[in-house]
Amino acid sequence: MGVQVQPVEVTLDNCIKCNICVTACPVTAVTDRFPGPKYEGPQAARFRHAGQPSPDLSVDYCSGCRVCNMVCPTGVKIAEINARARAFMVERGAFSWRARLRNNLLARSETIGKLGHPVAPLANALLNNPLARWAAHVVLGIDRRAPLPRLAPQRFTAWFQAHPKPSGATRQVVYFHGCSTEYYEPRVGRAAVRVLEANGFQVIVPPQNCCGLPLLSNGEFGAARAYHRSNVRKLVTFARQGHAIVGTSTSCTLTLKEEAPELLDAYDEEARLLAEHTFDLNEFLLTLAEEGTLRTDFQPVPLTAVYHPPCQYRAHRLGFPAVELLQLVPDLHISVSQVACCGIAGTYGFKREKYEIAMQVGRPLFDLVRQEGVPIVICDSETCRWQITHATGVPAVHPVEVLAVAYGHPPEGPLASLLGG
Repeated sequence: MGVQVQPVEVTLDNCIKCNICVTACPVTAVTDRFPGPKYEGPQAARFRHAGQPSPDLSVDYCSGCRVCNMVCPTGVKIAEINARARAFMVERGAFSWRARLRNNLLARSETIGKLGHPVAPLANALLNNPLARWAAHVVLGIDRRAPLPRLAPQRFTAWFQAHPKPSGATRQVVYFHGCSTEYYEPRVGRAAVRVLEANGFQVIVPPQNCCGLPLLSNGEFGAARAYHRSNVRKLVTFARQGHAIVGTSTSCTLTLKEEAPELLDAYDEEARLLAEHTFDLNEFLLTLAEEGTLRTDFQPVPLTAVYHPPCQYRAHRLGFPAVELLQLVPDLHISVSQVACCGIAGTYGFKREKYEIAMQVGRPLFDLVRQEGVPIVICDSETCRWQITHATGVPAVHPVEVLAVAYGHPPEGPLASLLGG
């Protein structure tokens, strides 16, 4: 499956000023701080050149949800134009030192995980201490109410190294776990490995690092470029061998496929090859189902849930493969959210000046979850899961966790309390 990346410069003049993107923008709908994708994107970009600063600081209120890209009738990459404008502002020092320090911290999830995990109990206690949260709120601008995740007792890769490898596997697949699975939700990685192994795959987990999306979203293109080049070097050999590289973080896979090569002007032969061999896990599993090679002897999973497809998942332009897979599981009843965005947008909703905006953006989804009265939400994005649980009190899991239970593995996390661990 090839990935065609059209340069932002080419799409700029395709804007016909129809205002569809403004109408669809979830941020513009709830705040006057962001006038709309068209005004900050292609319209403002016509006044920018290499030596001219951004004409409007409000471009920083773009959440990067890419809804504007998906509704644009002429294919203008508005979110990317806004991201480039933010990066230019970061490079020119347009933001305060507090904002730069805050954004640097939030954007380095891998570094935080590496530093915090050896002292996970202490780090978790500190991150959930009201006084520490208040200090971070005042000094750094990290909102004291934001849903900071808890570090897990064991990293995913530590579990994987000790995990007995199955005998008789006839195929190989590479797993890109991402920072959240490595440090915060290793149960998602365990479920992914078990589902892939149930379908006859030997799972390979090579050295890897952060995909770089948090850095891209915060305008730190230089650091993001280093991360992306590192991942290309570590993974391209597997792509050359014809192995699929699958991920459970839909934002990570989108970054490897499209975001990083596009925004960093790094679409060389190796990056193209990696992009072509990168798949969202549900996309990959649905391909197996269409080929007739997916095991479908699922056990019943007696649950009713809301499934919310995150913005980054919609941006893959794949439809809803998770829904098609979950519909194969007996006794599982799902209603699909039509809400555009949960509001968190990666690190966006963690910021003091944007927390309330993020909560207002997500309110239609939160209301839906409450109205449905479901005991659990299914969602592909880690930050979206944290946001949904934070706002509603309803736990959220990745689709692959449900599939692992359907293959007969004991439920973990929120599913264990609902189905029995």
